[in-house]
Amino acid sequence: MRFADASREDMMGASAKKDCKKMAKKHFSGLEVILMVMFALMSVAAITLIVLFAIGEPGKIVSGNTTEPSLPFVPQCPNIPQAERVDCFPDAGASKLACEKRGCCWAPLDDINVPWCFFPKNHGYTVESVEQPNPYVMNAKLKRMASPSLFGDDIPELSFHAEMQTNNRLRFKIYDAHKQRFEVPHEHVSTLKSEPSSPVDHTLELSQKPFGLTVRRKENNKVVFDTTMAPLVFADQYLQLSAKLPSHNIYGLGEHVHQQYRHDTNWKTWPIFTRDAFPNGGTHNLYGHYPFFLCLEDESGKSFGVFLMNSNAMEVTLQPTPAVTYRTIGGILDFYILFGDTPEQVVQEFLELIGRPVIPPYWSLGFQLSRWDYGNLSEVKTTVERNRAVSLPYDIQYTDIDYMEDKKDFTYDKVKFSELPQFADYLHEKGQRYILILDPAVATSKLVGNAPYGSYDRGTEKNAWVTEPDGKTPLLGEVWPGETVFPDYTSQNCIDWWVDEYERFSREIKHDALWIDMNEVANFKQGSNKGCADNKLNYPPFTPRILDEVMYSKTLCMDAKQAWGNHYDVHSLYGYSMVLATEKALEKVFGENRTLMLTRSSFPGVGKYSGHWLGDNGANWNDIKWAIPGMLEFGLFGVPYIGADICGFFDEPSEELCRRWMQVGAFYPFSRNHNAQGYKPQDPAWYGNGSALVETSKHYLRIRYTLLPYLYTLFYKAHTTGETVVRPVMHEFYSDSATWNVDRQFLWGKHLLITPVLDPGVENVRAYVPDAAWYNYETMEQLADRKMHVNMYLPGDKLGLHIRGGAILPTQEPEVTTTDSRRNPMGLIVALDDNNKAAGELFWDDGDSRDTVERGNHIHYTFSVDDGVLTMNVTKAGYKDPNNLKFEKITVLGVPTPPLNVSVTPIGTGSRYGSTRMLANTSIQYDALKKTLLFLPPCILHANLPRQHKLRMHRMVTVVTVASIPSVLFLTGLSLTLGETQVVQWELEPLRFNCHPEENADATKCQNRGCIWTPSSTEGVPWCFYPKDFGYNIDKRAETNSGMTLDITRNKKYGSSGRPQSPDVDTLRVEIRYHSGNMMQFKIWDPATDRYEVPVPLSVPTTPETDDSKRLYKVIVNDKPFSIQVIRKTTGTKIWETGPGFTFSDMFIQISTLLSSEYVYGFGETEHRTYRHDLNYHTWGMFSKDQPPGYKMNCYGVHPFYMGLETSADAHGVLLLNSNAMDVTFQPTPALTYRTVGGILDFYMVLGPTPELVVQEYTALIGRPVLPAYWSLGFQLCRYGYSNDTEIADLYRDMRAAGIPYDVQYADIDYMDRQLNFVLDPEFKNLPALVDTMRGEGMRFIFILDPAISGNETRPYPAFERGLQADVFIKWPKTISDDIVWGKVWPDFPNVTVNESLDWDTQVERYRSYTAFPDFFRETTAAWWQQEIKDFYEGTMKFDGLWIDMNEPASFVHGTVGGKCLGNPLLENPPYMPPLESKHLGLNHKTLCMNSEQILSDGKKVRHYDVHNLYGWSHTKPTYDALLNVTGKRGIVVTRSTYPSSGKWAGHWLGDNNASWDQLYKSIIGMMEFSLFGIPYTGADICGFFNKADYEMCLRWMQLGAFYPYSRNHNGKGNMRQDPVAWNSTFAEASRDVLNIRYTLLPYLYTLMYEAHTKGSTVVRPLLHEFVNDKATWDIHKQFLWGPALMITPVLDMGARSVDGYVPDARWYDYHSAKYVGVRGKTVPMPTPLDQINLHIRGGYIVPWQKAENNTFYSRKNPLGLIVALSDSGHAQGSFFWDDGEGIDTVERGQYLLTSFAAEPSNLTSQVIVNKLAPADGLILGVVKVWGAGNVKIASATLTDSAGKQHQLILQHNLDTQELTLDVTSKAISVGTPFTITWST
Repeated sequence: MRFADASREDMMGASAKKDCKKMAKKHFSGLEVILMVMFALMSVAAITLIVLFAIGEPGKIVSGNTTEPSLPFVPQCPNIPQAERVDCFPDAGASKLACEKRGCCWAPLDDINVPWCFFPKNHGYTVESVEQPNPYVMNAKLKRMASPSLFGDDIPELSFHAEMQTNNRLRFKIYDAHKQRFEVPHEHVSTLKSEPSSPVDHTLELSQKPFGLTVRRKENNKVVFDTTMAPLVFADQYLQLSAKLPSHNIYGLGEHVHQQYRHDTNWKTWPIFTRDAFPNGGTHNLYGHYPFFLCLEDESGKSFGVFLMNSNAMEVTLQPTPAVTYRTIGGILDFYILFGDTPEQVVQEFLELIGRPVIPPYWSLGFQLSRWDYGNLSEVKTTVERNRAVSLPYDIQYTDIDYMEDKKDFTYDKVKFSELPQFADYLHEKGQRYILILDPAVATSKLVGNAPYGSYDRGTEKNAWVTEPDGKTPLLGEVWPGETVFPDYTSQNCIDWWVDEYERFSREIKHDALWIDMNEVANFKQGSNKGCADNKLNYPPFTPRILDEVMYSKTLCMDAKQAWGNHYDVHSLYGYSMVLATEKALEKVFGENRTLMLTRSSFPGVGKYSGHWLGDNGANWNDIKWAIPGMLEFGLFGVPYIGADICGFFDEPSEELCRRWMQVGAFYPFSRNHNAQGYKPQDPAWYGNGSALVETSKHYLRIRYTLLPYLYTLFYKAHTTGETVVRPVMHEFYSDSATWNVDRQFLWGKHLLITPVLDPGVENVRAYVPDAAWYNYETMEQLADRKMHVNMYLPGDKLGLHIRGGAILPTQEPEVTTTDSRRNPMGLIVALDDNNKAAGELFWDDGDSRDTVERGNHIHYTFSVDDGVLTMNVTKAGYKDPNNLKFEKITVLGVPTPPLNVSVTPIGTGSRYGSTRMLANTSIQYDALKKTLLFLPPCILHANLPRQHKLRMHRMVTVVTVASIPSVLFLTGLSLTLGETQVVQWELEPLRFNCHPEENADATKCQNRGCIWTPSSTEGVPWCFYPKDFGYNIDKRAETNSGMTLDITRNKKYGSSGRPQSPDVDTLRVEIRYHSGNMMQFKIWDPATDRYEVPVPLSVPTTPETDDSKRLYKVIVNDKPFSIQVIRKTTGTKIWETGPGFTFSDMFIQISTLLSSEYVYGFGETEHRTYRHDLNYHTWGMFSKDQPPGYKMNCYGVHPFYMGLETSADAHGVLLLNSNAMDVTFQPTPALTYRTVGGILDFYMVLGPTPELVVQEYTALIGRPVLPAYWSLGFQLCRYGYSNDTEIADLYRDMRAAGIPYDVQYADIDYMDRQLNFVLDPEFKNLPALVDTMRGEGMRFIFILDPAISGNETRPYPAFERGLQADVFIKWPKTISDDIVWGKVWPDFPNVTVNESLDWDTQVERYRSYTAFPDFFRETTAAWWQQEIKDFYEGTMKFDGLWIDMNEPASFVHGTVGGKCLGNPLLENPPYMPPLESKHLGLNHKTLCMNSEQILSDGKKVRHYDVHNLYGWSHTKPTYDALLNVTGKRGIVVTRSTYPSSGKWAGHWLGDNNASWDQLYKSIIGMMEFSLFGIPYTGADICGFFNKADYEMCLRWMQLGAFYPYSRNHNGKGNMRQDPVAWNSTFAEASRDVLNIRYTLLPYLYTLMYEAHTKGSTVVRPLLHEFVNDKATWDIHKQFLWGPALMITPVLDMGARSVDGYVPDARWYDYHSAKYVGVRGKTVPMPTPLDQINLHIRGGYIVPWQKAENNTFYSRKNPLGLIVALSDSGHAQGSFFWDDGEGIDTVERGQYLLTSFAAEPSNLTSQVIVNKLAPADGLILGVVKVWGAGNVKIASATLTDSAGKQHQLILQHNLDTQELTLDVTSKAISVGTPFTITWST
């Protein structure tokens, strides 16, 4: 829509302008003035009548082209979304009246981009009839609906023809039903034959009234092109069609300068009409005409292309729907819709339609030099010689029009270029080539000396010129030589003349190829020397938004005549027709030689014969950038031989610009440095021999020449299949949305990624590393980063160049010309992918002959590598290279270990067939690369700085790290003849998986196990390792769509696995189950023996996922040896790949897997020093034990679960459901080995793909976490060592007096009489009353219970007696004894006084009574346990929660009293003992005998050996059930020993830690791990359990602990108090302040707990869960999040008053000040005084809060506030969950409130999702704080309640902090009703 008329004043003739000036000077009489005014009024009236006659009355139907009478027209204007409006007034002068005259809808907006005048629903055509002569064709007749016209001459009746030409190509054509109109006479398309394979109605559907068409992708019925959004307009000179598209990923349309490759769909209009114009970044039309675009639909890669075969001037508008509108001013609508499963396939389909590209001659891939106006041939030669002198790789020299005589075609300047006939020979002597230019325009003047200009004369004689409208008179214009005529290349006479002239000229001036220019066609006159007639061709009723908005500007008049038609129709075909004619000329002159053509103007199909350059660019940093989208687009258009003028055509480049341009230009397919007249030279050597520009140019050109065999092969692929050469990253990595707009990098084919520097003064480039293995071409190191942006350090002489894993690139030793390099030895670069595979191709011919592909005169190789075997397979051997070329060198990147040997085997015929030869060691070189490459500036690398300072700087400028394993194998001196099939094999040492994990391995022991003994000097590397084929082989396989079952048999080649006491199981069964799209299971067991299986129930789907397309994974099973691979489909990443050494014996099972990356998290419970595992040969034992946290110490719980992060940033989780003693070993391969001493292997894998989804899927499997009572989120106090109840009472009084929030008080075993469960100590006789008092004041009480029950009581002890009667205690197997397995724990003998000065073992022996251990698997035990708890609750003391401890189970004796375990001694000391704490003392150390018998709920008897790790798990549910049944409230259970699914019933604390600084950060790691394990209610003992706490440490721990979900200060007996009131007032105040923050945020924490309970999401959350694409977060474990919105950065070191905290890439607000911090994506120092902890709220989130009180009983009564932290775009969202805080199953019963909140820049809305809350539990809305509200004063705010009533709010707006505070409290707005708050300035 244009609001101003397009004036023709600039086109007014000179004489008319002079007449106007004369009139302005004349003085008129009064009568003359009156007569003039009257004449003017009459003229206006007459014009008005004429206009009304022409267009009808406003809103009336015109009966010009229809037989209908004039009727009032009422546009149907429904509420069309703004983004879907289609412009009804694309020309100038839009107004309400003008719009309504067109019968369109008028609705002005404050956005002029959106059409104000837009089409109604009742314009267009109707379908009168439809016929289908066969299933593949559809025809229809269309009739125009009665409606006003836009531009007149609407065609009333149209024909519609559609045909499914191939399975992937639909054509539909709309044309005049009665009159032939111009159609493009395309040379290639017209020869295509249809090969339909699917009915047209599977793809195309017509709408009847109004006419519209819907194109669907037939395989999924997805609509891709829908024209029903707007009417079809089809007038004589205005054709319009609009279509909705499925995505905004639109690429193509041209030729223009598109500053980005992906189109902006925000109302952008692009004119298409060939034009000689500067490519300066505007939206104007340029040299070529390409109405083709590609649309990527989504991450599936499915794409389609749309091609409008129309050569008339047009414009294409893209709008946000997304949609496209075509407006063309002639011809017909002839559309082709091309379908592909990938973007590349769409390009291939398009090129199949228009013609695939020519293979350029090999030499044309060399570097090229040119300039306009060297001045003379001597200067040309000077340029050649100086570039030869610096040894610049350089193949081609050009001359521009300055070589000509007066710029006349087919002449040369016999003075300045007198030796030009010999110039080609001069170049050929050094193996170089010569290219010259020709323009189309031919001068009419004579030659020097008034000699006849034969070319003009002969052309005139043959009627070769474009004519005026009379069809006879040559149209005259002006170009470089002066007055010119213009050849009509659409005429056969002209073609014959052109071929003849070129042949004549080639005999005079020898050259090698031709460059044609100015063929848009360009004319320096406006239309012609005579101007252009005023008619509808030169001045159509609508002119697209072409440059100057005049059709004939800088070209010919539109009414000029050509053989194909009016220039109006064929203008954009001028360059195309010239290319067709030039191809005939080249073929005539060069015969069998291929030669090269380069054209400036082009049309689809030109690439079949020619290349193109991007025109007359400028020497500026914009144009170096914009060249990349330009090249990528011409790849789409089928012109892969493409490039920009290196260093710029106009203006003078800086040295830096030219240097950077030479670097990237070395990777343009067409690589030419070219500049314009009047500027300094810019050829590389001009900058001086040895200059930085020369050296970097030589360096990258030598790389180009090295890779020319690869580039040449890419052109072969383009020629034969239509693949792109220069390729968008998106084409290869379409499933990664981050690649969709990458256009500052590009690929050569699939495999070479080019990352140039495109900005001045830049050495760090933000580059995207796609999801694959990548190797630095120059250093050969593998990048560790992938699927993320990195800062790539590229100093002035460097460009980023990376080879994709999986590539095999053919190479050749470079020289300074291709003539010489083609004589050099060839080679291969093999870059192994993640699966150690690679593939590639080579096409080779003589480089110059025509049709070598079609004639078979070439060599073609396919290369492949699999498992160390390179196959060089010749598929075509139709050419023998005269240079007897050989492959001499093969470089293999990513080889993990040195090869044992390398062999070469020729395959085929000849004397050497099949004769394998071993390479000598001198031909084999293996380079192990260093682990990490720090891309640092030299000033840092060489500065005299301490290492730690360099590393800190490294964090600031790091670009890319490299992986630790892959290294490089060089094979040299191979002499493999080109054209022969060869197999090259390198045998690698097997990956070393430890075959002798026990101590004291030696060669004999190793070899007795059938393993390999090879000592290594590397610490941790196994010396004894399995051979490749050790394990099992597949006997039988049965596969269904839901999984597979295998029978496997042990490979007995190596004898037994080497543990005689643990016999091997020879036959196993494997079952693989596809449970869901994101979860699978594989299970391996002995089908002949009833082996123990874990009795923990899991929640697997009732029906498997049988649809392979819905599964994120695929499973591959390999044989000999048996192995399983689990592969993520989207990336091909192997997340499981069984390694060698699989062993399954009675008491020893081992299985190994390769890991997807080094990033592994989880496994527990043990103390880890980092969250991410160190994979450098570390082994972690897992066996539940009463063991305080310590390095490599197995602790209380067992969690054989880990999360793996893949290099793509996808995540997965793996659970081994096995409860026997086990260990896991990591090694840097990266790989993992499991070893367990019993049971079976039962693995479950969840596929995420995000870390949060992994946890959610895992907890869906094992059970969602319990929802804790609200009060349990309050602060809690405990200590082991209270002397009496008075101490507790005093503590409670002091805490209340200090005003410190505090909800829960504990009693440890001190409250028990002699540590007996359920018996109150006399010193605590007043405790029940104290508890009642505390509970009456809103407090809660929790007491401890241990499982062990004393059996030595002299007085009645009901707990033991009733337990004995119910037979609940663990005993020996009846075959051995019927006695209880007695242990000793805390209970003392009766009537003894304990002497605590004695050593521990003496105390245990003398004072501890015998204890029995309940078997909690039994239902009778659960009933007994509940009764004991109930009796205590009702008869002794009330409580609100239970704390269960010592349930590993712990015993103070080893196995049993007396130490003699009955039964099989191997159970106590199995053949293999995992590396457990005190493993030399056996599994029974500090616990029960392993032969103790337990009985499952189903009556099955099991050994404690198998279920030991489940004891705490079995203890937890009966305790939780008892708590709920006894108290009638939800409460909380806290347990020490856990196993997967314990979180369903309980929380956990991290055990008996130490009061030391290191325990602070280790507690964060522990919490994050338990988040993975599905136990979010976790925390550590604040200030430490053992040892004396330090003041500062305890204060910092209080600050950290205030953000533990389970926040409890607890310490051990014998140590001083460490509660908040035990220190001083400063400590108490700091504690109060931080706990007030906790209590303020409890509504948010409780909501997170609800989300964990219902969705399985984490509460304490690692930063990587939210920012997984930021690899910096993958190693962070000293910060953490609450959910997605609150980041905690505590002080963890003594004396620190500042913390280096990482600020992830988001908007963050400081919690304390509400200010935006202003940094992101970097580590910054955060000031942290002693009384503060760093807290940050993430923009984009809404956090609920309440005013803190002394406990939650009171804080829950306060109004609900909201912190609305706005994102960069001014948006935020959040939710709020609320219930009564302690009711049982409130979620399951729906008795809760759930609301969601959403904020936009000026409003906040709430939505109530569930509200079944009791009125007494309801809340009102309080203070709303909006952060990031801006610095423009907000003047008013209004709340609209659910009844629609508006409430004015009191507000405060701090312009400094940009915090807006809105107090809603007084309005009494229920949070359980929806509301909207708006604010305005």
